[in-house]
Amino acid sequence: MTKTFVSDKVARFTESVIRDMSRQAAQHNAVNLAQGFPDFPAPEEIKRAAQEAVGKDINQYAITWGSRHLRAAIARQMQLWQGVTIDPETEITVCCGSTEAMMAALLATTNPGEEVIIFEPYYENYGPDTILSGAKPVFVKLRPPQELNGEWTFDEHQLRAAFHSHTKAIIVNTPNNPTGKVFSRPELELIRDLCLEFNVLAITDEIYEHILYDGAKHISLVELDGMRDRTIVINGMSKTFSVTGWRVGWAVAAPQITSAIRKVHDFLTVGAPAPLQEAGAVALSLPPTYYQDLAARYLARRNHLMPVLDKAGFLCFRPRGAYYVMTDISAFAFDNDLLFAKHLVQNIGIACVPGSSFYNDPRDGARQVRFAFCKREQTLDAAAERFRKLQIH
Repeated sequence: MTKTFVSDKVARFTESVIRDMSRQAAQHNAVNLAQGFPDFPAPEEIKRAAQEAVGKDINQYAITWGSRHLRAAIARQMQLWQGVTIDPETEITVCCGSTEAMMAALLATTNPGEEVIIFEPYYENYGPDTILSGAKPVFVKLRPPQELNGEWTFDEHQLRAAFHSHTKAIIVNTPNNPTGKVFSRPELELIRDLCLEFNVLAITDEIYEHILYDGAKHISLVELDGMRDRTIVINGMSKTFSVTGWRVGWAVAAPQITSAIRKVHDFLTVGAPAPLQEAGAVALSLPPTYYQDLAARYLARRNHLMPVLDKAGFLCFRPRGAYYVMTDISAFAFDNDLLFAKHLVQNIGIACVPGSSFYNDPRDGARQVRFAFCKREQTLDAAAERFRKLQIH
């Protein structure tokens, strides 16, 4: 029998297209509107807090599931924002970013052959995470808006059909990457009702919860009746505090689920960086005005980039949350999104993310690309200048 030294699992997904586009941006000296990292400074208060923690020699292992200061801050803020009382001693696991929190949650809760429902287009990690955990991803489509400033929607019957006896969990990302969709209360109540009917766990990625526009409101599934003990809330510092490289995130769940997540987390990474956890506690103590200013600044960036994209020939789907714009590229003479993205980075000098990377079937995203606007005004202006070279057919 021929033996291979590579797992069959890794043949079922590619390397990160998003991170690859960042590498291509550097290679071609392009403006990076692909990967969702800010190119402006993090708040001075939290940078100082990290420096002070290092200076105080908080440089050894923290408690495996997170420093007490940070877990207390997370519990306090969830009470404030979601109205949910969390026990920081038994219901919070601090991880190396929300990415590890999602992976640990899936490994801790799913068994081989069980199914995980994922809305698509989806953040590209969810599919591979599900496969690596041994479960089977099942996809439910979000449909692009049919009118200007409309909403991404899903078919209730298609969602219901995805639930059955083998369904273990559903992943809900709101505000959503890549679409910018903010799930409404009626949509979340429908998901809640299905989770209760089929005894399914909800894993909610809420990393963009404070980046909202046009009156949109963030609602967490954990707030809804019946969901307190069957929801895992994934969150972190990266997006709210512009520290994507710090890798401090967390998973919040009922004690029994948290105990399982902590076991997995312990053997995945042992613990998140100790001094940065202390800085995280300071970050979560910033006043309400910080979050108001955060949303206002991102609204200005969204409104800066979208007219540029419109003028260049893209059909933009207006986001109501997060910091990305999904676009339709039908106006350009390219057979698919991959060829278009290659042309854009190599010849125009702008990096985007091909839409196909957000779908199970690449054909579904062949007419779409995503742009990130978590950038300085000068960066967006540089992109606008380069977009002038882009030709429509």
